[in-house]
Amino acid sequence: METSSSGPATTSSQPQTPVPPKPAPAALLWSLMQGFRGQYALAIAALLVFTAINYLIPLVGSATIDFALTSGVLPGVTTAAKVAPEAELSALLVSWMGGPELVRAHLWLPALVMVGLTVLAGLFSYLKGRFAAQASDGIVRRLKDRLYDHLQRLPTKYHDHAETGDLIQRCTSDVETLRLAISTQVVDISNAILLLLTALPVMLLLDGRMTAISFVLVVPIVLFGYIYVGRVKHLFREVDEAEGQVTRVVQENLTGLRVVRAFARQGFEIDKFAKPNRLYRDRSLRLLRLMAWYWSTSDFIVLIQQGIVLIAGAWFISQGTLSVGTLFAFIMFLNMLLWPVRQMGRTLTDLGKATVALNRMGEILSEPEESKPNPAGVHPEPFKGGIEARDLVFDHDGKSAALNGISFTVCPGETLAILGPSGSGKSTIMHLLLRLYDYRSGSIHLDGQELTTLDRQWVRSQFSVVMQEPFLFSKTIGENIRLGRDGAAKEEIQEAARLADIHDTINTFSADYGTLVGERGVTLSGGQRQRVALARALLRETPVLLLDDALSAVDAETEATILDALRSRHGQRTTLVIAHRLSTLAHADRVIVLDKGLIIQEGRPVDLLKQEGLYRRLWTIQNAAQEEILEDERLAAAAPAASAAPTPTPFSASR
Repeated sequence: METSSSGPATTSSQPQTPVPPKPAPAALLWSLMQGFRGQYALAIAALLVFTAINYLIPLVGSATIDFALTSGVLPGVTTAAKVAPEAELSALLVSWMGGPELVRAHLWLPALVMVGLTVLAGLFSYLKGRFAAQASDGIVRRLKDRLYDHLQRLPTKYHDHAETGDLIQRCTSDVETLRLAISTQVVDISNAILLLLTALPVMLLLDGRMTAISFVLVVPIVLFGYIYVGRVKHLFREVDEAEGQVTRVVQENLTGLRVVRAFARQGFEIDKFAKPNRLYRDRSLRLLRLMAWYWSTSDFIVLIQQGIVLIAGAWFISQGTLSVGTLFAFIMFLNMLLWPVRQMGRTLTDLGKATVALNRMGEILSEPEESKPNPAGVHPEPFKGGIEARDLVFDHDGKSAALNGISFTVCPGETLAILGPSGSGKSTIMHLLLRLYDYRSGSIHLDGQELTTLDRQWVRSQFSVVMQEPFLFSKTIGENIRLGRDGAAKEEIQEAARLADIHDTINTFSADYGTLVGERGVTLSGGQRQRVALARALLRETPVLLLDDALSAVDAETEATILDALRSRHGQRTTLVIAHRLSTLAHADRVIVLDKGLIIQEGRPVDLLKQEGLYRRLWTIQNAAQEEILEDERLAAAAPAASAAPTPTPFSASR
């Protein structure tokens, strides 16, 4: 017997993965835009043309009013004013349309020009939206791919603590928030900035006084939007987190729906859902109230600005210092300018929300992936299945140690059984062999190579595993078994199913191997799920087979059939078996017995029966329970025979 001690263990030199810095939102977005920046440049170019055409439309209307309808004489404007830049611009536009006489005789001509310019502006608006949408969709696809790929490579410890609902929220709702921002909000901001930069010189060219009056409340509107964004930004994260809580509760409830109904816990689950749902509603209402306050106030400011321009323009016209056409142009310019500026608050708000979403996704991307192997590590080729563990110490997040310095050796082709009470560290050994976790100290060697120097993917490709809780995908039975080895022929799948004693059962289904098993294999019984998972592992044909309580849900007769099939392949692969039923371990070459992370017994099953210890106690308990069951069956079989014998009654005796 080999008993391990909990004394000092050799520290394993494991590669450490540096924690990457959390990327700034702007830097993350810029990196995601690689390859799509040209499309964004085309969108901005289309926006420039669209803005120029939009400014040309009011100028055509203004020139028609001032130089065509009034014979080129502006009421109340001196001769010197006619050579002013705005007059020269209007005269140039009228001349471009054929001259005042032609325009006056054919008033449909400027209208047609304005319609044509509007159609052209619509075309460039479409191009702007198309290029921006193509770029944003490409960026979002890349982001989703990166998130999903990164989640696949994060350590198991991360997923132990992460909430599934929150991760789904970040990979769906947050990504959609970002998509809307980069497809519309970024372009809207560019549009507003271009309007401000181009409106000012054009309006100054027409009339400096009206320009100053038109911009009286523009700065307050911008400042108001900036203050609003500062107040509302933190609310977005709170609403996002509350929505993630709602998603988590729904996902958890749907996953455990059968348990909820079996325990009649629907009322409790409804109450549990009501709390995060109420929190989400309250935070959303706070956000909506703030948004309503902003929109109503900014609308009021915009209307005041338009009223000021209209009153001032009417006054200047009555004084003969402003033309009707110029006022017409200013009103149209103001409408074009104020609403995008007013929308800046909403745009900045949505960008703030997108920034929060990008930060939340950045938190995932900044998590370090599973450590990379030592570049000097060499894969043992081919792997024969030899495993040697020395002084293994492992704990979960600094808590009490799950393994306290255990040591054991498994020769190629040998079957090692692992027995012990719950929490003794049996499954932990499996997890360490698969490098789902890395041990704190000690060593594991595969054919002499230190495990932590080997590539994780290569290590896992050498093991076939049936987990303690087998997971089946929402696919057909055949597809679930074929996950063990892509491209396996139908005959190979059926042979693996026969070894797992599930082939005959599958043939009783209406679509045999084409039967859909539902999410997580919910349409199959526990024993059927375990046998399908076992068939999947057997099809893989790797050097090592790991069975973590893989037959706990099958009956004794089925278990015996499966064990006979496995025994017939004895020596073909190294096998580690975890079980609580000793009948499952009877065919093992050796058994190690764990308790509190220590090996307390080791040897052949027949030898352990002769020793005082946990193995013998469990054997006695399980045999006594089996004898009791057999005795109950004998008594039940004898009861009908006794009841069939005639029993005298007072009535029959008297006769």
